[in-house]
Amino acid sequence: MKKSLFVVLALLFATVLLAGCGGNGGGGQVEAVTLANIKVGFVHITNPSDMGYTYNHHQGTLKMMQALGLKDDQVINKFDISEDGSCETALRELVESGCNIIFGTSFGFENFMMEVARDYPNIQFCHATGYQAADSGLDNMHNYFGAIYQARYLSGIAAGLKTNTNKLGYVSAQPFAECISGYTAFYLGALSVNPHVVMEVIYTNDWNNPTAESRAAQALIDRGADVLGQHADSTATQTTAEARGVWGVGYNSNMISAAPNASLTSAVWDWSIYLTFAIKTLVDGGIIPVDWSGGLAEGVCDVSALNEAIIAPGTAEAIEAARQRILGGWDVFTGPLYDNQGNLVIKEGETFVEPQSAPSFDYILQGITVIE
Repeated sequence: MKKSLFVVLALLFATVLLAGCGGNGGGGQVEAVTLANIKVGFVHITNPSDMGYTYNHHQGTLKMMQALGLKDDQVINKFDISEDGSCETALRELVESGCNIIFGTSFGFENFMMEVARDYPNIQFCHATGYQAADSGLDNMHNYFGAIYQARYLSGIAAGLKTNTNKLGYVSAQPFAECISGYTAFYLGALSVNPHVVMEVIYTNDWNNPTAESRAAQALIDRGADVLGQHADSTATQTTAEARGVWGVGYNSNMISAAPNASLTSAVWDWSIYLTFAIKTLVDGGIIPVDWSGGLAEGVCDVSALNEAIIAPGTAEAIEAARQRILGGWDVFTGPLYDNQGNLVIKEGETFVEPQSAPSFDYILQGITVIE
């Protein structure tokens, strides 16, 4: 009798133990992940009302859902999450909600994502704009980005042809390589069609701060800039340009509707390409690359529709010529390139190639001045 009772209790304990290991945590998943049952989580620093970065990333989510046939209840978005402990809280809430794959879309989320990824090896964590996945030792941690500098180069052509003062301004969120490589490419695009152009940059030190972006834009205009570029999440740079009677080049989304008399074009993303790829790879039982990128050739980035009412003559043709040059194998950061102290940083005939998932070009080139 005692032996029978022991066997029953042992079987009961084993059943409870297996049940406790069946979720998305450290144990194995009982049910295979399919397109019919997958749950996908997103952590965003702002929300789609910014009409810029998060708006564009969310548009990629919607396009991915349509491509894969996912239902609304299979996708959970966490909007307006700061780059602090609230990110970790949001990530753990997505885990508890049963997400099989989680995307974090802001640079400052990376450390929090790695911390949570360590606790949940059966969940895939994909981080945009980061660089630490390859050295993290985590099989479920991934970085993704794209060659947005190629699109910025094309958009800079529109600015270089439009300026009358030969002075561009650039509202930049952060003094990071991601932003520096972007505005450098923008300037080089302008320089390729206008050898007299120079550019000034002001940092807002915030990814999304319309007030600071507008203030920086006004300061640049007051210093003589008549075309403004931006690496900032809102449309404030473009609307300020319109209010002051100058022109602008946007980022992330087509901003012509926000500033129809100012916005020439924008450098834009199609995030759905990676989102679709990563989710389909997971469902198919494949391995998501630790680092991933794509550019003009893959359709990951491009310029939005040109504002035909205000672009300079020949803009479309010049952009197309540059596009074909890039698609033919030439790339943006090709020497000779000198920094603004006169030092040769990229030799003639050499090309600085950005890493797969994290921009690292951080030279301030001749012709570019950072305003403190």
